[in-house]
Amino acid sequence: MKALEGIKVLDFTHVQSGPTCTQILAWFGADVIKVERPGVGDATRKQLVDKPGADSLYFTMLNHNKRSIELDSKNETGKRVLTRLIEECDVLVENFAPGALDRMGFSWERIQEINPGIIMASIKGFGPGKYQDCKVYENVAQCAGGSASTTGFLDGPPLVTGAQIGDSGTGLHLCLGIVTALFQREKSGRGQRVSAAMQDGVLNLCRVKLRDQQRLEAGPLREYSQFGEGIPFDDAVPRAGNDSGGGQPGRILKCKGWETDNNAYTYFIIQAAVWEKVCDVIGEPDWKTREGFATPPERLDKLNQIFERIEQWTMTKDKFEVMDICNPLNIPVGPILSMKEIAEDEGLYATGTLVRVPHPERGEYISVGCPIKLSDSEVKVERSPLLGEHTRQILTDVLGFSGGELDDVIASGAVGEVK
Repeated sequence: MKALEGIKVLDFTHVQSGPTCTQILAWFGADVIKVERPGVGDATRKQLVDKPGADSLYFTMLNHNKRSIELDSKNETGKRVLTRLIEECDVLVENFAPGALDRMGFSWERIQEINPGIIMASIKGFGPGKYQDCKVYENVAQCAGGSASTTGFLDGPPLVTGAQIGDSGTGLHLCLGIVTALFQREKSGRGQRVSAAMQDGVLNLCRVKLRDQQRLEAGPLREYSQFGEGIPFDDAVPRAGNDSGGGQPGRILKCKGWETDNNAYTYFIIQAAVWEKVCDVIGEPDWKTREGFATPPERLDKLNQIFERIEQWTMTKDKFEVMDICNPLNIPVGPILSMKEIAEDEGLYATGTLVRVPHPERGEYISVGCPIKLSDSEVKVERSPLLGEHTRQILTDVLGFSGGELDDVIASGAVGEVK
């Protein structure tokens, strides 16, 4: 039995943030019914297409283990079908623009009337306030949530990260909220609203920078590289390059082959507990006791000198040799892995972190698997649905339409072309 078996989810989400949330619910066994516009579907089906005539990787990698129904919610029969779906489902998830469900005639109050036990979960760009009606994309969320202003190097512009902390990050937050609400419903018997704003989600992931903003009131951030370089701090947390955010000095350093390989680098942390081992590895044993190097506070204004010396050593080794030497000594290091290297790592397939998924239109593709492992709820990643693939199945098995009633629904055009 899967963890969420028996839970029905009405998936009104599109693009990335919402589908990330509902895909995790589907991976854990929920029956996720993806509602899509007839003939069109989720916008990402045709975004960044790499194989003509097939759904894009953007869509397939965010919609595993779901069923698809084409439904025109503006059609009167479509509204009746949607009402029945709300009656049958435990959770409704949406990431429409603010007010879209209200305009469709399905406000939260109306949804509660239809099904008092339902959990309605929403992702928006901003929470209530002056920006609540603004449209938000990934990079906007990173900028408004504090990430971009603290990412990059001190002498350069703000930068966004390649990790989708605005979209997928907020989807993960919403998923936790849904599961928590389901747990509470077991005790209260009541449904409730769950919301997650993208700005809030990004800020939650940037909490160490909010920590540092408050620490600035007590003086300069001594573990930041600019302290050792004698560069004054202003009144906001600066961009810190590749400095470690946890107070342990760390840098990205060149390894052998960096001249031709853009990813021949390692991340190297000089944790106080392993300082003496670091000194031995790089051939500077006298640094263990030398004045100005022996203790962490003494080293803070010499980090550039220290990391330059460590880099002289790492440049004589490839990034995996650095790991092989340092890991047995508990020196924290990690190779900079390219997406190509990750996609070719068979160990990640063995754990289900990466999966190869067959698809009837595009053939086999690589996708991420479920990043959360439960010992009693194995996740099998199944391909994303074709547009409207399960319309008839959902009408009959979930809603109980049959005979003339089923024919009338199909004839109304409310459910698109029934497969």
